[in-house]
Parts: sequence; structure tokens; C-alpha cells
Amino acid sequence: MRRSVVLTLATAAAVLAGVLVAAPAAQAHGYISSPPSRQALCAQRAVPDCGDIQYEPQSVEGPKGLRSCHANIARFAVLSDDSRNWPATSVGSTVTFTWVLTAAHATSTWEYYIGDTRLAVFDDGGRRPPATVSHTVNLGGFTGRQKLLAVWNIADTANAFYACVDLQIGGGGNPNPVPTAPQTTAPPPPPTTPPVTTPPATTPPVPTAPAGATSWQPGVTYQVGSEVTYDGVRYRCRQAHTALTGWEPPNTPALWERLPLPAPAAAPPGAKSDAASAEDTWFPGVTYQVGSEVTYRGVRYRCRQAHTTLTGWEPPNTPALWERV
Repeated sequence: MRRSVVLTLATAAAVLAGVLVAAPAAQAHGYISSPPSRQALCAQRAVPDCGDIQYEPQSVEGPKGLRSCHANIARFAVLSDDSRNWPATSVGSTVTFTWVLTAAHATSTWEYYIGDTRLAVFDDGGRRPPATVSHTVNLGGFTGRQKLLAVWNIADTANAFYACVDLQIGGGGNPNPVPTAPQTTAPPPPPTTPPVTTPPATTPPVPTAPAGATSWQPGVTYQVGSEVTYDGVRYRCRQAHTALTGWEPPNTPALWERLPLPAPAAAPPGAKSDAASAEDTWFPGVTYQVGSEVTYRGVRYRCRQAHTTLTGWEPPNTPALWERV
């Protein structure tokens, strides 16, 4: 009798273990990269002291139905701290929001809120989205500084992904306060949730980026510190990952850090140099130091505070950062 009970319990345990192994875990991850969400700003180091979220901006996942920037995840609580005065992007009455999905999943809906007002909903009907998704949203007459909450509802789980974007609606807003300069020490450690899963052993090996700066290509595995060029601009890899179409370096600040252009070669004596047109042109995503000079729309500016630039922080819009020369 005792033997029969032991066998029965062992059999039940085996069945339960099989059920638990068979239950698939959700693999969806993503965040809004443009206009930069709060987690994107942290990943770009445009806002200091963000904690874990700077390494995994794609991981703000929680139960559906929340109205929380941090999905009630304690280690991401900084995303709901409005006292930090997050930089706001100047926009008009409609905005196109772009999500970067580091792991796609069957999707129910995408929702956009300001306060308790749902501005828009996009129904994907359970389809699996591409690596980047864009939605154009009418801001419904809201003006001034507003915090928009975007929600990505997964179709076959009880969870959703959350992203908050700070907007200055109507333009003309000054994105204050100015963030401190990002750290320029060694690259950050990899995230606890990697952006892509390891391919199974039966798949062909993924090509690895060769040493030295090369042209960015989808399907290549890049390691932390790898350097690439894309559209003539150099980038350094922040997180090890396998590149996908839609994950181009300008679209994925969590994965790539933009590097300054190399110093131009000295012009021969008497020759006219046009190096300033390329090297000194203002770009978003570049870290400028105090005293750096740039050209924007034909006007020369000098940097007042070290910072990493963002779209909407053009020199004429940010007199706290730039003075006209």
C-alpha cells in the first residue's frame, strides 16, 4: 500500500512538472523610442541616475489595465517620479509615436492616454508586429506640457507594456531642466532581460561583427563595444544583440551610442576647408562638452552645458544649452 502511494505521488509530480515546462513564457519586449519615452531618455543617459531601467528600457511589463509609467515594478519606479521634471519634446497637435520591439509578440491593441482621456486605440487583432511600429495620434485639443501614457496590450497573456512620453504640445517649449552630462566610463553591464533570445543549437551560427568599425547590417551579432557606421555616422554597441531590420542604430538608443565624427584632416595651406559642414553640424544623439561649437541652419553656436542632444533640443530652442557665437 505504501509503495502504491509513493508511486502515485511521483506520477503526479511528473505530470505537474510537465505542465509547468510546457507553459510558454511571454517573449514580448518593447518601448517608445520617438519621441523619446522616459525609459528611452534613461537608456540614452539623457537623464541621470535612472537605475536598472537604463539597461533594459524594453522591460516595463505589468498586468493589463494599469495607468502607471513603471508598470508597478519597484526597480523601475523612477519612471513615475514626476518630480524629476523629465525633458519634454515640443510637438504639434498630432504626433507619430514609434515603438522599438526587441521581441515581438501577438498583439491585441495599442492605447494612448493623457490623464483619463484615451486619445487613440489601434487594434492589431492578435497579429505579430514587425520590429518597429508607428502610430499617428491626434492629441485631442490638449496643449502645454502633458504626460502621455502608451500601452501595448499582448494578445495571449494577461500583461501589457507601458511607456510614458513627456510632451510640450503647441511647440515653443523649452525642455527644462537640462540633464547633466552622461557618464563616459566603461559600457554598462548587459540587461537582466536580453533583447533577443539565444538561437537554438539546430540553427545555423549567426555571423559575428569583425573587429574594427564596419557598416551596420541586420542579422549580425554585435558585442558590447563593437563599432559600426550607418548613414555615415559611427556608433558603439551598448548591449550585445543580434541586429534586425528596424533596429538601425538611430532607432535603438538602448543598443547603440552615437560617436563623434573623427577630426577632419588639416587643409593644405591656402586651401578653403568645408569641414565644419560635416564635423560641426548639430545632430541629435551626440554628446557635446562645454565649449564645443556647432552649426545649425547656417548659424554658429557654442555649448554652455555638457549634455546629450535630443530631437526638439535644437540650439535655437535651448538657450540654456547653447549660446549664439
